[in-house]
Amino acid sequence: MSTTAAHRHRVLGRWPAALGLAAAAGYLLTGVDRDTIATVLTVALLCYLAAAAFGLPWLAWATIPGGILVAVAGGLLGVEPWISLGVVAALLVVVGLLGGASRSALTAQAAAMLAYGSVATVGLFVAPVAGLVLAASALIAHGVWDVIHYRRDAVVPRSLAEFCVWLDVPLGVGALVLAVLV
Repeated sequence: MSTTAAHRHRVLGRWPAALGLAAAAGYLLTGVDRDTIATVLTVALLCYLAAAAFGLPWLAWATIPGGILVAVAGGLLGVEPWISLGVVAALLVVVGLLGGASRSALTAQAAAMLAYGSVATVGLFVAPVAGLVLAASALIAHGVWDVIHYRRDAVVPRSLAEFCVWLDVPLGVGALVLAVLV
């Protein structure tokens, strides 16, 4: 393989990172608040939970537009995104339990949903700047979760874990900076 072809292969192989950074930049350029960060985090958590509930790693990618649709549809009905996404998360746990999903994977993803999601949800009920700091901190912490799954190549495709790292950490750090500047 020529040097140019090898370089092109390395660059194209990083599409999840580029897509994650582009999404983070898009959010930051259009303005972020605690609600946006909490929703991004909850959709990310839902991706992992859906993949674990069905034992289908590829389903994590399909859950991104599905989670966004649930959040938007809930909003149109006057339901907060964290509530509509939380209901879907509870349903996924039930489906996983009834469908024979790996108990260890389902338990880990449900615990992550509760832990990270609770921090972000608390952020929705405190002062806006403090809430943004809480939600952004939870999003950054979820970046560690992404790295663990990337390294283990477990539950979700490595491409999704890579995408999430490059979305979660830059977006979370950017939101923290904005919170300090406000």
